[in-house]
Amino acid sequence: MCKVIAIANQKGGVGKTTTTGSLGIGLAKQGKKVLVIDADAQGSLTASLGFTEPDKLEVTLANVLEKVINDEEMEPGYGILKHGEGIDLMPGNIELSGMEVSLVNVMSRELVLRSYIEQVRDRYSYILIDCMPSLGMVTINAFACADSILIPVQAAYLPVKGLEQLIKTIGKVKRQINPKLEIEGILLTMVDNRTNYARDITALLIETYGSKVRIFENSIPMSVRAAETSAEGISIYEHDPKGKVAGAYQSLTNARVIIGTS
Repeated sequence: MCKVIAIANQKGGVGKTTTTGSLGIGLAKQGKKVLVIDADAQGSLTASLGFTEPDKLEVTLANVLEKVINDEEMEPGYGILKHGEGIDLMPGNIELSGMEVSLVNVMSRELVLRSYIEQVRDRYSYILIDCMPSLGMVTINAFACADSILIPVQAAYLPVKGLEQLIKTIGKVKRQINPKLEIEGILLTMVDNRTNYARDITALLIETYGSKVRIFENSIPMSVRAAETSAEGISIYEHDPKGKVAGAYQSLTNARVIIGTS
């Protein structure tokens, strides 16, 4: 049975892309068949996995969604790229910006991505969707087809306080479009555990949201090594396998709430 997880936060720079790639490759290392989808017009996930010029790719998620809208047939592997660490990638690029506008006038506009997911989900154990830093139509499409949403949050005051709008939007999608949708949990990222500030932010997060949403016990530490992986086109597991970030993402991959539902 395939589980679809959207990795989302309307604030940029909180570790969504790193989390999507690291979680996907971590699951692949455990023998799972994984598809990661780059649903961000910036194409950051695509670039970080080694496809450094996403805007030059012939087929991306935008083309796939366009075929769904036009009711055109696709081969099962249409547009999917292979990564050397065992995951499949549906790339994204700047063309997704235009898709935001196009979807407004489409019938059942929130369900276009779901139509694509239904065509490919029986080939995978997990499908992970890296959402763009907004709550626009492409992100709503991701929420409409997901089983759950994983929310990376930078360990800083403003990103934590900004979660309220995201959680309200998730609740609205659950009520109106996707009744099975759940919040997988909140993952603190870029944490400097040496500081009182990081501990204060963690306490604030637990106080504000802990009664409503699972907050993962393990957090992702601040690390220059993690930032370097995007330029290398490989995961943290290859770039710094014994480092603290690799260990933290391995713990996330092993978390019962994720691995236990496949």
